Amino acid sequence: MLQVRTGTTPDHTWEVDYRPNGAVTVNGQPFHWDLLPLGNGRYHAVHENRSYSVELVSADYATKTVVLKLNGQQLELQAKDRFDLLLDKLGMSNAAASKVNELKAPMPGLIVDIRVAPGQTVQKGDPLLVLEAMKMENILKAPGEGTVAAIKVNLRDNVTKGQVLIQFS
Repeated sequence: MLQVRTGTTPDHTWEVDYRPNGAVTVNGQPFHWDLLPLGNGRYHAVHENRSYSVELVSADYATKTVVLKLNGQQLELQAKDRFDLLLDKLGMSNAAASKVNELKAPMPGLIVDIRVAPGQTVQKGDPLLVLEAMKMENILKAPGEGTVAAIKVNLRDNVTKGQVLIQFS
């Protein structure tokens, strides 16, 4: 089960459950849709006889945040799995993000932009690097507060999943 929330006003939250057989429920109700990939992060979706143009703008797997363009309107979605919800319930949701030691590549790709420098102080959510993967640009953001100690990659470097990109002091 996932809890999906929009960051827009008004704030909307949905309980989304999906099964290995492909069945999806939203807020306990069956959700039926047709999704056709068009390539380059673009999709065509049909739900309840309505057609939607969907474009994946960015995905930040560390913070479970996705930015979509739905019929031309930008929409940011934040997902929380059952472990995130449990940490929230226990009041520990920010405990892991308070101090960071390093940023690792969430997937293989190409470094196309470096937005920080050694010695720079960053806050949670600040953009650090842009990683191009599967023809999409993914902005890697700071998972917590820290000071950039070293940048372990250069512009145009190919990186592997799990490779250390930035170290914090």
